[in-house]
Amino acid sequence: MSSPPEAPSDAELITRVLVRDDRRAFGELVARHQSAVRGLLRRLTGGDVAQADDLAQETFLRALRGLRGYRGGAKFSSWLYRIACNVYFSHDRGSRDVPPEPPALEEGSAGLLLPDTFLERYDLERALASLKPRERAALVLTYANELTHEEAAVVLDCPLGTLKTHVARAKEKLRRQLEEVP
Repeated sequence: MSSPPEAPSDAELITRVLVRDDRRAFGELVARHQSAVRGLLRRLTGGDVAQADDLAQETFLRALRGLRGYRGGAKFSSWLYRIACNVYFSHDRGSRDVPPEPPALEEGSAGLLLPDTFLERYDLERALASLKPRERAALVLTYANELTHEEAAVVLDCPLGTLKTHVARAKEKLRRQLEEVP
């Protein structure tokens, strides 16, 4: 009985794209990494699914056009995160996407009360939306995407000390804002 063939590595798929212009290989890379890229962008956009999906599509288009520039020094996923962050930064340009107010509850709607976790998530999304884009990205990469500080610094193309400063400032701002929530 033969075992199923092993899935090709990212490096093998990249080689197939570059050498043979194999679009199916690139499609496999997209399928393999799209969930993580979309998740990162959703967190950066304050949960705006439509915007995150648009930015993810732009990320993969840029990745395809720039694939020859991938040198393999970092993980392919880190390279994609860098592109995704750059796409986000170029589209953000100072706008602050603040989540809309949670739905108002009418008198006598006790059965429709929103769970605390929903309101806590809403408060966190509002606080994240108030951060500077690079602070938000540093925090999301290190906590939500669980990158090390070193990996996040590579993704954001900044010195390690700068990354740590972004994370520390972001955490302090979030702490202050969340303490003010009634």
